[in-house]
Amino acid sequence: MAELARLSLNTATVRLRWDLPACIEGCARHGIGWIGPWRDALADYGVARAARHLRDAGLSVSGLCRGGWWTARTLAEAIDDNRRAIDEAAAIGARCLVIVNGGLPEGSRDLAAARALCLEGLAAVLPHARAAGVPLALEPLHPMTCADRSVLATTAQALDWCDALGPGIGLALDVYHVWWDPALPAEIARARGRILGFHVCDWLRETRDLLTDRGMMGDGVIDIAALRAAVDAAGYAGPIEVEIFSSRDWWTRDPDEVLDVMKQRFERCV
Repeated sequence: MAELARLSLNTATVRLRWDLPACIEGCARHGIGWIGPWRDALADYGVARAARHLRDAGLSVSGLCRGGWWTARTLAEAIDDNRRAIDEAAAIGARCLVIVNGGLPEGSRDLAAARALCLEGLAAVLPHARAAGVPLALEPLHPMTCADRSVLATTAQALDWCDALGPGIGLALDVYHVWWDPALPAEIARARGRILGFHVCDWLRETRDLLTDRGMMGDGVIDIAALRAAVDAAGYAGPIEVEIFSSRDWWTRDPDEVLDVMKQRFERCV
């Protein structure tokens, strides 16, 4: 089982009840040494204030969510925003900036063009990321999100993009999005040295909503421990983020209860 010292709270798990200061204090109170904040909460709190609070609480940042969205606005706007995101990640000491690339542009059916646009945006900001010391972590999402959230849909495709772009870029693997892929074991092995983040939750057998009906580890069908072992075998020894979007269950509970259960399930199921 994974050591509890690797546990990170992705703040989306308690986003409806706790703002970023509360998440920081909650992690410190529960003995969780890592945190993965989101940019909207970071902006609400203020980057400088958040950096001080994180430092004073003794927390490390597993990753900042999120950059990307190259196809949702003009490319120039996306590039400017991603450079700001890189600077924010550097300011709070994040290990990486998680990139969700975006789906098809409004009114488009040209999937190849959308993917080319994402690669163009990544190439444009990668020098800034390298200079800031913030690796970009490409997160492939489930293929059902291809139209509206991510034209990057498989681990193999993400690694191909890494090969094309060069140093300073790697993967954030979320078991929720990749567990189904028959090529996943081989692609995790291929990703040796390029895994920058690992996110866990569970896929409920009767999932009602792809976006907001994730399960706590152990409540679904993913063999999380096997995937974690494969990621470890590929050289990843970093933090493991628990990221749960759950409108009908975990978001309705008291966050302290959520963190208690999260720690128990992490030790048992991850």
